[in-house]
Amino acid sequence: MPVDFTLSNWEALKPFFEELNSRVLDSAEALEVWLKDVSEVQAVISEDACWRQIRMTCDTENKALEEAFNYFCMEIEPHIKPYADALNKKLMGSPFVKELDSATYYTYLRSVEKEIKLFQENNIALHAELNMLAQHYGTITGKMSVTINEQEYTLQQAAKFLMQSDRSLREEVYIKMNERRKQDEDALNTLFDELLQKRHQVALNAGFDNYRDYKFEELGRFDYTVKDCEHFHEAIKKYITPIAETLIAHKQKQLGLNEIKPYDIDAEPEGQQPLAPFNDGAELLDKSIQVFSQLRPYFGDCLRTMNKLQHFDLESRKGKAPGGYNCPLAETGAPFIFMNAAGTADDVVTMMHEGGHALHSFLSHELPLSAFKEYPMEMAELASMSMELFSMDYWSVFYPNPNDLKRAKAEELERALSIFPWIATIDKFQHWLYTHPGHSHAERTNAWVEIYTEFAPKNISWEGLTNYRERLWQKQLHLFEVPFYYIEYGIAQLGALAMWKQYKTNKEQTLDQYMNALSKGYTQTLTSLYQTAGIDFDFSAENVKALSEFVKEEMKAVFE
Repeated sequence: MPVDFTLSNWEALKPFFEELNSRVLDSAEALEVWLKDVSEVQAVISEDACWRQIRMTCDTENKALEEAFNYFCMEIEPHIKPYADALNKKLMGSPFVKELDSATYYTYLRSVEKEIKLFQENNIALHAELNMLAQHYGTITGKMSVTINEQEYTLQQAAKFLMQSDRSLREEVYIKMNERRKQDEDALNTLFDELLQKRHQVALNAGFDNYRDYKFEELGRFDYTVKDCEHFHEAIKKYITPIAETLIAHKQKQLGLNEIKPYDIDAEPEGQQPLAPFNDGAELLDKSIQVFSQLRPYFGDCLRTMNKLQHFDLESRKGKAPGGYNCPLAETGAPFIFMNAAGTADDVVTMMHEGGHALHSFLSHELPLSAFKEYPMEMAELASMSMELFSMDYWSVFYPNPNDLKRAKAEELERALSIFPWIATIDKFQHWLYTHPGHSHAERTNAWVEIYTEFAPKNISWEGLTNYRERLWQKQLHLFEVPFYYIEYGIAQLGALAMWKQYKTNKEQTLDQYMNALSKGYTQTLTSLYQTAGIDFDFSAENVKALSEFVKEEMKAVFE
């Protein structure tokens, strides 16, 4: 494609697809050249779509940016889908496909076969509408703010007050945040109803009984099943929830409280200030580059490259979508990191996490096909969650006070375990949502509370706050924007703990294996990628138990 090509409309793009679809492939060599040309077109389209989404999430109040994203979803992408299906069929129908190196192309060809199987003409418009609808979540939540001490804060910024030792202030802020969310409860429920209905129709059109089963196929979950997920839920409930309850009991004792409420969970004891690792986004980035450079110079160089290209938007502000992400840019290679930093220890972890994703983007960028870089999410999250743990050795950049450093490490290890019950809750809730189509709001609320109660620590008192608990699920953007993308965090967290365990024994070898695995993109199966990283793809109950015991011992060691 021309270097100066701009994706303005479908007519500008159409000739490239027509040429690819009509090209004669008379040898294995011609097929491989054709695949690289297909890849180039895919990369240009992907990067254009990514920039439209990045710009929109950075400023949800800018209607022009929203319209540019919607134009792609409704006026460009629907035209691409039939051509993409035709190209997939052209590939698989070529007699020369058998001459492609099976070790290199196996996972790609398997994914192409899956795409052919799932493609339905009558789902094109539905997918376009779903892509557009999912972004409304950011538009609604990006407007949310509260006033504290006569100053306006986004909800991400206001969360800092929940770390203060002043309990009356914590309670006041917690109630204000939840009352603000309550104002948009109906809007979010209505949006979610529409998403559920359209997703269910997509599944029916593709010949599936429900969207859960369809999505497992679409996500390419070749290495595990619904039953495996259910067993994982049970393992979390059996082995991790009791540890989470122990951590809550310790927090309650620290705070000297008769009972612990949701607004107490992140609080500091009397006389102890919340950790303050940085003041603004520029300082967060500068210190993160130092951490990454100390771990390996190449890692720091990746962040420097992104900074030169202005591929960061780190600070929370009103009108910005919630959450955080690393967006790979398939054509130019250097990804974009988006987050909502407010000066907390959690923000440091988020930056390490998204930085791990960024390394994955850089390390896999040289692969010859765009499809090779579309690694499975279980591998993507292994990259990010491992980086959280690897980087801890160098957090003195953020915490020059040794006691603060110990606190930060202890909090990260607590987080590494306490995140599991929430992962199991969100994943099990999604299984219920999509296997109960047509459910009412009351049924949804009851299911949520039941599932949440199953996994959450029992020693948190919700007395007087149960109406807030009923809406907790609306905080999780994945439910709205990327359905069924959540158990990957649990699988990858176990993998990251296994990576960290071997890192403590042999740092350089572990980092070599980490980089090697990330550089493979999706040219190996998920199981093989984990093996390349030096660990097993294993989220069995036995592994959950073993790794949770390892973390408990490491938490003790932090304070020795």
